[in-house]
Amino acid sequence: MSLQETEVHKKQAFVTLATNDSYVLGSLVLGHSLRRTGTRRSLCVMVTSSVSSTLRKTLQDVFDHVIEVDVLDSGDVTRLALMNRPDLGLTFTKIRCWLLDQFEKCVFLDADTLVLQNIDELFDREELSAAPDAGWPDCFNSGVFVLRPCKETYEKLVAFALQYGSFDGGDQGLLNLYFKDWATVDPSKRLPFTYNVVSQAFYSYLPAFMWFKKDIKVVHFIGAVKPWLHVYDRSTHRVQLQSDPGHNAAYLQMWWDIFMEEVEPRLARQTPSREAANLVSGASYTPGGDDSERQFSWEEGQIDYLGRDAFTNIKDKLDHSLGKEPSKEEGHSHGKEPAKEKEAHSPGKESKKEKDQPAKESKKEKDQPAKEPRKEKDQPAKEPRKEKEDQSAGKESSKAKEAHSQGKGPKK
Repeated sequence: MSLQETEVHKKQAFVTLATNDSYVLGSLVLGHSLRRTGTRRSLCVMVTSSVSSTLRKTLQDVFDHVIEVDVLDSGDVTRLALMNRPDLGLTFTKIRCWLLDQFEKCVFLDADTLVLQNIDELFDREELSAAPDAGWPDCFNSGVFVLRPCKETYEKLVAFALQYGSFDGGDQGLLNLYFKDWATVDPSKRLPFTYNVVSQAFYSYLPAFMWFKKDIKVVHFIGAVKPWLHVYDRSTHRVQLQSDPGHNAAYLQMWWDIFMEEVEPRLARQTPSREAANLVSGASYTPGGDDSERQFSWEEGQIDYLGRDAFTNIKDKLDHSLGKEPSKEEGHSHGKEPAKEKEAHSPGKESKKEKDQPAKESKKEKDQPAKEPRKEKDQPAKEPRKEKEDQSAGKESSKAKEAHSQGKGPKK
């Protein structure tokens, strides 16, 4: 490559945006995926004040430029509610990329994208080149697009936003309104779908996905459930889908493979605490049997509610630690003789009595000495009634003697 070509490439950059620490994780994986394709263009990430200093240092290891920008929020609550994505108002910050005039041309990529093949050829395209959106193909998806930084364009976009807003409350609605002739004036600006394949396409048109799979260059994990919000099991080195967001499992595994190979070791080296191992901002993976790691996951709020940390498992662990056998204790609580005795007298109230019985029993056990329940269990079930009957009999005997002394006999 000639010196002239090198200079040209330096003035061209792949750009992404991280508005918080959570999206830094996506940006880091994106940056590494670009590096793995052998790109010769610069890598630039815009960050906001919400990104921690620790993660900014990590970004500097991957990106050539880490540039702080001010947040732009559409504040369009009504339209954002239509997509149930209030967080997308902050994506207005994306238009700050038009202020990066140190570059002649940029390719913007959302932080939740993953590059599978070299896409340097996109720099041969002009502004605004983008791929159609899977949900409404007459619009483009703003997760991947080509632009020429220009302060004048930025100012026009801001003025347009103030006057007309965005039809979806986010950057995609704004950019589609501003670049409204994208699909009609110049066909070369309509990128193939393979440059921005959104996850839902795998299920809405599976035959096409299987046929064109080898041509896919960029995968876009759209939706609220991002790759870093799934659970990664260290013991199996596999990602476990938390829900059914429509993400292809193979591509999700690719994302996590890059994360664990490239990103997690850097975080572990650069952060002094275990928050690095727990991915700082919420990315989650399940420890493979190490209780200390499991504890740190809990402290970061990463709890495997459906697996190891399910309520029943926690209860069994507590019972084991207290020296109890849950199944036996449960049987004793519900199988006490007094409950049967109550059944004989008032069957209609049996369910309520049995329902209330375990709670009262636990309180009783708490107040009595540790061995009291065993002592109580060994006694005959009707012993309390027998004592009462003996006392009653004693009283009747006293009355009978008193009556006899007065010349009266007991009634028959």
